[in-house]
Amino acid sequence: MCGIFAILMSTMDESTLRARALELSKRIRHRGPDWSGIHVQSGKNGTLNAICHERLSIVDPFSGKQPLFDVTGKVCVSVNGEIYNHMELRKELDEETVSHFRTQSDCEPIAHLYKRFGESFVAKLDGMFAFIVSDAATGEFMAARDPLGICPLYIGHGPDGSVMFGSEMKVMWDACNHFEVFPPGHIYSSKLGGFKRWYHPSWFPEDSPIPTAPLDLDKLKDALEKAVEKRLMSDVPFGVLLSGGLDSSLVASIASRILDRQRAQQASSKEYQSKAWFPRLHSFSIGLPDSPDLAAAQKVADFLGTVHHGFTFELQEGLDSLKDVIYHLETYDVTTIRASTPMYFLARKIKSMGVKMVLSGEGADEVFGGYLYFHKAPNREELHRETQRKLKLLHMYDLLRANKSTQAWGLEARVPFLDKEFLEVAMHFDPQEKMCVPGKRIEKWPIRAAFAEGNYLPDDILWRQKEQFSDGVGYSWIDGLKDYAEKQISDHQFQGARFQFPYNTPQTKEAYLFRQIFHSFFPQHSATQTVPGGPSIACSTPAAILWDQSFSANADASGRAMLGVHLQSKEFDDAKKASATSAAADQTQKGQPMTNGTPAAAAAVHT
Repeated sequence: MCGIFAILMSTMDESTLRARALELSKRIRHRGPDWSGIHVQSGKNGTLNAICHERLSIVDPFSGKQPLFDVTGKVCVSVNGEIYNHMELRKELDEETVSHFRTQSDCEPIAHLYKRFGESFVAKLDGMFAFIVSDAATGEFMAARDPLGICPLYIGHGPDGSVMFGSEMKVMWDACNHFEVFPPGHIYSSKLGGFKRWYHPSWFPEDSPIPTAPLDLDKLKDALEKAVEKRLMSDVPFGVLLSGGLDSSLVASIASRILDRQRAQQASSKEYQSKAWFPRLHSFSIGLPDSPDLAAAQKVADFLGTVHHGFTFELQEGLDSLKDVIYHLETYDVTTIRASTPMYFLARKIKSMGVKMVLSGEGADEVFGGYLYFHKAPNREELHRETQRKLKLLHMYDLLRANKSTQAWGLEARVPFLDKEFLEVAMHFDPQEKMCVPGKRIEKWPIRAAFAEGNYLPDDILWRQKEQFSDGVGYSWIDGLKDYAEKQISDHQFQGARFQFPYNTPQTKEAYLFRQIFHSFFPQHSATQTVPGGPSIACSTPAAILWDQSFSANADASGRAMLGVHLQSKEFDDAKKASATSAAADQTQKGQPMTNGTPAAAAAVHT
């Protein structure tokens, strides 16, 4: 991944525009420390466009610098991401065009595809991406973002009528009158003067039929293995993030097998020997000294034979880094900040070892209903609708965390569970198979069962209970954050929260502290509105709070808030407080009218 930025339709003169664009683009150089590029060209009605790029070189590190151009040199592109099917896309172009390619970059086909197919070419891309295309011949421009928003992108409007696009909002917060999150699965077209959705999977609409197809475990397994394999495309050293939980462990296991097979098949080839990956797969984990994840990760690493690196951090180090973490994340969401702090530390360690890309397990919980609150899903329909909601919001939470906490140090994270083809399989079988059944089916049962044979993982890892990353790094991390916030934010301050922060008013002192830090960096109302709000328990959407009356009494994002589900729930302070009211709440739930097996309040969310 890289950093992209553009100022389009600017009325500044060329010298001033170039200097201003370079100044702003430099703010995201942490995303692309390997090289910087800029191109200034003519735009509409006598205006000018400046397209910038901060490069993190993963594929073709020697000649793949950006911006990139088509044959004429008029179509200019700046791309953040990876296009996994770039070799297939080259075959859709004529031989004359391909002969003019200047690099082996996976991103170069974008300029030529735009020239041939127009804006519709985006649907042909298989990968994670955010990019800007500007055509000096016509004065038109467009920008696009991948289906679920793995790569971040923002759009802003300058006081001179210019339009800006950037990987992070820090490039535009003080240069725009208004800015906002660029929606995933959309393009912005100057021809249309606005957004248009390009990603249209049949499972995406919230009023789409509930799937009824039978679960095919072999098909599910094959789809994930293919998703992992295509993400091994790299000309630089890479590794895997390994928390010891199911998702990252499966990704590590599959990657390890694929690399073993490639070594056996290609050991004598010069092409293979020139690759920059390590002879053995390296895995990485982090936690406080008491972390349950560290021990589990080491067990998986020993089982798979990876070269494992387990790191620890101290509570005070985490507290000291909060301002830096929030600056890079550009959010005040509590769960995201809790989980991003250890990931931010881990990314720094990994990059210091010369690794530039890692595979990660984000997305599995959203696809399979893996969070512990899904144990309370009242029926298959509600579970499926919640997975839809979670996937649509993922760019605001876990994908933002995975991208920005790693890119803060110039490290790229790839997420196989959000592969387009894998989603077509995982979101199209009957969601009854994803329902938890006490004593019979644990959360994420389908993906566990798909890999139950073949010795992919030790059984106690394959069937390990879901542990949210912010919990798994050590339970004292969240408890320490809460204690710290209690000392930093007075009761008097907190009582005035609704006046200080009328939008998304903080509901806890921890949330108030994070919001205060965020506001110090990004005081604009536009910035505040880029972060979603609403109640949540164990990472649920607000709609799922209605599944169980006890949720509203214990609405914390930690998985330990799940009374009677999480094995450590009785050790969680908020869970203790809620336990006194849970019995009464359960009784209220029993007396509530039902609609098709769903509490009426929950069913009303979708009417």
